[in-house]
Amino acid sequence: MTHKDLDVWKKSIEFVTCMYSLTKEYPREELFGLVSQMRRVAVSIPSNIAEGACRKGKIEFKHFLYIALASGAELETQIIISGNLNYIQKDKQTKILDELNTISRMIQGLIKSLN
Repeated sequence: MTHKDLDVWKKSIEFVTCMYSLTKEYPREELFGLVSQMRRVAVSIPSNIAEGACRKGKIEFKHFLYIALASGAELETQIIISGNLNYIQKDKQTKILDELNTISRMIQGLIKSLN
């Protein structure tokens, strides 16, 4: 089994695609601000899941899962800021945050399964 078999990895890959589409609509002046940050941190989630899954042992895997979880918290903050700046409509923001919350819960479940 590899990271590609993990539902949380697949779901987070889809989420990255969503974040890229969403941030295309942001103002041009945010290209090197929120857009860059949000894309980077969104990519960090499946990347850390993949890296951790390829490491030797559960301890290292859990370490990278915690990094992915922290990236999710960082992205959540940026999504809330985006909503406050009216870059995201409220209903869209709620849907995105729900999806991110689902991914975070899946990561937490995977961490528990490794204990």
